[in-house]
Amino acid sequence: MFRTLTTLLMACATLFVHPFAQAETTPGQKAVLVTGASSGLGRVMAETLAAKGHFVYAGARKDADLAELDAIENIQAVRLDVNQQDQIDAAVKTIREAGRGLYGLVNNAGVVVVSPLIEIDDEDFHFQMNVNIYGVYRITKAFAPLIIESKGRISVIGSISGTLSDATWGPYSMTKHAMEAYADALADEMKQFDVSVSLIEPGAYRSSIGKSALDRMEKQNQSAADSPFEKQINENINWLNHFEKDAGDPTEVAEVVMKSLFDDHPKLRYMIFPNQEQAYWTINRAIERMVEQNSDQKFSYDRAKLIEMLDAALAKQAGKRP
Repeated sequence: MFRTLTTLLMACATLFVHPFAQAETTPGQKAVLVTGASSGLGRVMAETLAAKGHFVYAGARKDADLAELDAIENIQAVRLDVNQQDQIDAAVKTIREAGRGLYGLVNNAGVVVVSPLIEIDDEDFHFQMNVNIYGVYRITKAFAPLIIESKGRISVIGSISGTLSDATWGPYSMTKHAMEAYADALADEMKQFDVSVSLIEPGAYRSSIGKSALDRMEKQNQSAADSPFEKQINENINWLNHFEKDAGDPTEVAEVVMKSLFDDHPKLRYMIFPNQEQAYWTINRAIERMVEQNSDQKFSYDRAKLIEMLDAALAKQAGKRP
């Protein structure tokens, strides 16, 4: 009877999160929380970390996704909607009481809304900001004590949209621009605790974010009809429809996340592209913005000084490499 009861309890453990279960620690194994791990980039990150022998707390919202994640070795699913403070608090309790600590936090959960800034309705705008900005803020604030205790790492998934922005992508780009400032400030705050912060800035890599955006538009019966931005909206909808086919391999992003978590000298920024074209767009736009900021202001620098400053920045970056 005792053996039967034990077997039953072990079977239940594969279906439910046990906040009071004590962890069995494997030497060298690090515990990492990945938000938005049900699909796309987050799922690949979680599986990659687990395959490397680390223990992953995989955040997801739906029962089916939680069950799938729980079936993977070295992964424990946790019900975690980044917009629900009660779920965040419960996840903190679960992880703390498991006894492994928490070495890494990967803020991956994100959504995209395609809409002109002068047409987007309040519900969609709040949805975009709530997940991509407030979600990162809530999760990091809640788990910071655990990360500080382990002198661990925090990785924030940004985007090249933190540099690029154009018509109908404004709401999404706003959130990724925000992550640029967030990562800079957070890194400066956390260094006194020996915690490293990295911002991962991928180009277009395969994920479920495009499909989710289109599903939301269809569910809400949204269309470009009668909008002065109809051409741009339809072009971007078409791009999202082909996103999975044309985008890069998400394992490349997962490998960069691994570097941010486990390299001896992690960088503040990791920008990664699937092709040269996206690299050119992004770096060139950053240079254009610098030129725009420098132009026609009281303390503008001439070309020689700008090149001197660029050379100094390149030398500083080279000096940071191990």
